[in-house]
Amino acid sequence: MPARCLLYYITDRSQFPGGEPARRRALLDKIAEAAHAGVDYIQLREKDLNTRDLEHLARECALKIQGLRTENRELRTALLINSRTDIALATGADGVHLRSDDISPSDVRRAVCQTGHRPRTTDHFLVAVSCHSASDVRRAASEGADFAVFAPVFEKKAAPGTHPQGLAALAEACKATIPVLALGGVSLENAQSCLAAGAAGLAGIRLFQENKISEVVRALRAL
Repeated sequence: MPARCLLYYITDRSQFPGGEPARRRALLDKIAEAAHAGVDYIQLREKDLNTRDLEHLARECALKIQGLRTENRELRTALLINSRTDIALATGADGVHLRSDDISPSDVRRAVCQTGHRPRTTDHFLVAVSCHSASDVRRAASEGADFAVFAPVFEKKAAPGTHPQGLAALAEACKATIPVLALGGVSLENAQSCLAAGAAGLAGIRLFQENKISEVVRALRAL
């Protein structure tokens, strides 16, 4: 079990009420709440946005986190952009989260070296990878990923009928040389079992967006 549970908030502004402007304001407020509460990573995962709108939102999010860290140097929240390495580099985000069928982490590293990119709030460009098997995690590790997000561990409320990988598969994935975070149906009730299986941390959308994040963080870090 890790000494400190890593926490990863994945965004979905479509869950907030109101029109698009209201949803974006709510998302920025939730990102600020997550950073204040000590969440380690935030993945901006707004897949429906076109390139221009996603870049604009990513820049707003990066500036929001940078401003919070200027006010409080103890904040360590890093912003990752889902799949779009180009937007992560253009906006000064702290890293990218790659899909399981995306380009390789080593390709990302080459792009970062070529651009001379420096993240706004970290000294190292982070690369996370979505994985669905132990072999996926091992491959991500061999290609230079910083950590893997293994999913789905449990059946998800929003997608009943999905085939969960289960705790045994999570435990096998966690034997890799990089940290593995558990995703998919993770809740306050089953989080302990994920950590006991070897997960370095926990990831989720509703886990954070539908609750007061400071209370979620406090509960999870007490496990």
